Amino acid sequence: MEHFADKFDLVLAALPSAPAFHPADDELVTASRGGDQAAFAQLFERYRRLVTRQACRFFHRREQVEEIVQESFTDAYFALGSYQGGRERSFAAWLSRITVRVCYDELKRERRRTAHVVNQVGEEEEAYLNTRIRDEGPASRIENAVVARDLVGKLLAHLNPADRLVLTLLNVEDLSIAEIADLTGWSASKVKMRAHRARAALRRALNKLL
Repeated sequence: MEHFADKFDLVLAALPSAPAFHPADDELVTASRGGDQAAFAQLFERYRRLVTRQACRFFHRREQVEEIVQESFTDAYFALGSYQGGRERSFAAWLSRITVRVCYDELKRERRRTAHVVNQVGEEEEAYLNTRIRDEGPASRIENAVVARDLVGKLLAHLNPADRLVLTLLNVEDLSIAEIADLTGWSASKVKMRAHRARAALRRALNKLL
């Protein structure tokens, strides 16, 4: 089954191309701070694909992704005063950190809403997992294979939000420990600890579901 992010990319690809002239991000931020709504609209058009792709890594429902995109840009707009230009490395990096935080908050809300719901795999998914386990061998390769599949949501739902966040960024986004630390604001040692704990929790979830 085609991943939701891929479908969303097809929709985004059909949008009109951006104009040839691109004001620098920092110029648009400065104008936005001065009340220029058109300037912020340009930032939105420039980076909504980035935010959408990040949101799609965590959530599959269109409405939920759209809410994440809206909340991320809303938070960014009201936080423009804290943006430090070049010292932030780039507006995209700054916005990505906001988006990850918004996704993390939604994962926590989702966890509370579904605290008593147990996601079980179906017969076809169980057969698939058993096949992958026989084929892949080492647990680390099993985890990577599982995270890449559509049934990832059912498995990751068994993890706490922090572990789910780290495992998604590490295995789905293929980010380094340093990159995850930068996005989350956590120390590298904390990210490593959470990654180790998340892998162990995923193995337990696999054993429980099978």
